[in-house]
Amino acid sequence: MVSNQSKPGWRERLNALRNLPAFFKLVWASSPWMTGLNAGLRLLRSAIPVSVLYIGKLIIDEVILLNRHSGSASTHHLWALIGIEFMLAIFNDALGRSISLLDSLLGDLFGKLSSVRIMKHAAILDLEQFEDPVFYDKLERARQQTTGRTILLSQVLSQVQDLITMGFLAAGLILFNPWLIALLFITILPSFIGESYFNDQTYALSRRQTPERRELDYLRYLGASDETAKEVKIFGLSGFIIEKFEALADTFYFSNRRISINRSLWGTGFTLLGSLGYYGAYVYIILDTISGRISIGQLTFLAGSFR
Repeated sequence: MVSNQSKPGWRERLNALRNLPAFFKLVWASSPWMTGLNAGLRLLRSAIPVSVLYIGKLIIDEVILLNRHSGSASTHHLWALIGIEFMLAIFNDALGRSISLLDSLLGDLFGKLSSVRIMKHAAILDLEQFEDPVFYDKLERARQQTTGRTILLSQVLSQVQDLITMGFLAAGLILFNPWLIALLFITILPSFIGESYFNDQTYALSRRQTPERRELDYLRYLGASDETAKEVKIFGLSGFIIEKFEALADTFYFSNRRISINRSLWGTGFTLLGSLGYYGAYVYIILDTISGRISIGQLTFLAGSFR
């Protein structure tokens, strides 16, 4: 059975955010120049979506203007705008590849630094501390997490980049129509809360399963290792080990399945709510376009901003 440890409350979850400064400090210690360059490139890339949308708005408005003048106006401005959008697309791709490269290199350095610090800390501990199951679980979690630090680093930096991008897009929406922000915020908030809740549930489950996961690995080792094969056969333990492994693996499966099903069901409802908000805002700006209050270019910009 999975340990029945108490789930962390909201206070503990908020307190966990205090670890972010230490996390970024450790990232900086891994390679200051890579960290700074990564942050700078991500900041540049976060501004590209709103820039492309705005250039697209200008292109559409320019095309409509040229169509009204039946070829009497110069097309130099239109081609310049298309050239700018093309350069932005190339620049965005180059930034993405550079960021991926830096994430990979920085993640490796970060994982190395984390592992070295854990090893140095373990070297100065007393043997009695290793016999404490609570302490050993913490050490085991820290050791396991070093292997996923590259993914964690990329996810954290990407989330920060996404927040900045949303800030740029929100600024564009506020500039043209502040009411759209309020509508979209109301419809998106439940989805955000739901995802945060299920992410927390997944993390809490993984944390509670640390001792059982170690037991599962040990059973797998006993049942499929050449070093233990002789003893297992002599004492006839194969059936017992397999049965124990299957029971524990089933416990993991059903616990994870419950969270996955709930996430899927609630996620569908939240997605529906978000879609209603999106199309409600879409209908609103279409009516504004039909009435002539905004241009077709502005329609394209606004629709792209809150998509």
